[in-house]
Amino acid sequence: MTKGILGKKIGMTQLFNDNGELLPVTVIEAEPNVVLQTKTSESDGYEAIQLGVTDKKESSANKPEKGHAQKANTAPKRYAREIRDNGEYEVGQEVKVDLFSEGDTVDITGTSKGKGFQGAIKRHNQSRGPMTHGSRFHRRPGTMGPIDPNHVLKGMKLPGRMGGNTVTVQNLEIVKVDTERNLLLVKGNVPGPKKSYVTVQNAVKAVK
Repeated sequence: MTKGILGKKIGMTQLFNDNGELLPVTVIEAEPNVVLQTKTSESDGYEAIQLGVTDKKESSANKPEKGHAQKANTAPKRYAREIRDNGEYEVGQEVKVDLFSEGDTVDITGTSKGKGFQGAIKRHNQSRGPMTHGSRFHRRPGTMGPIDPNHVLKGMKLPGRMGGNTVTVQNLEIVKVDTERNLLLVKGNVPGPKKSYVTVQNAVKAVK
């Protein structure tokens, strides 16, 4: 059964495990999620639940959002995501961090940091040209397809917008679950800046 929760990345810190090793951990604040909608194979063709977290201002929510949240007897949510699930959930039910336990392996999905417009060296890890001896090729992209194709080939690695992509980091270990403060401490790093929202799900390729 797939299980998941939505949370907010607070930042990173360190803690010691039972063997005395110093572990880098990411702190994720996962307030109680509300099940906004359930989908079934009979009505929608697949099994899923829609989770929402963090109340949105009443003035910021539009009429459809308010009506959608009202069915779950809750306020409109800032962050909502679907999680494929075949468990028994009801609309309006709360999902909390105790869904996971220490030692669980999870996949975490978030939006990576936006880097703006970057050149081919930073964006695609290309090598630069000579910086001396009269060379006029330093940090520019290489040949674009001269003579033979006579046009720029599709998929050419060029400068452009970098970052801001949906990224999933797989097989991260949950080091600690703090049910009182609604915190998950996950070993390693997680995509996105501080205060960005992430989706935590049990790992699909868990190493047993």
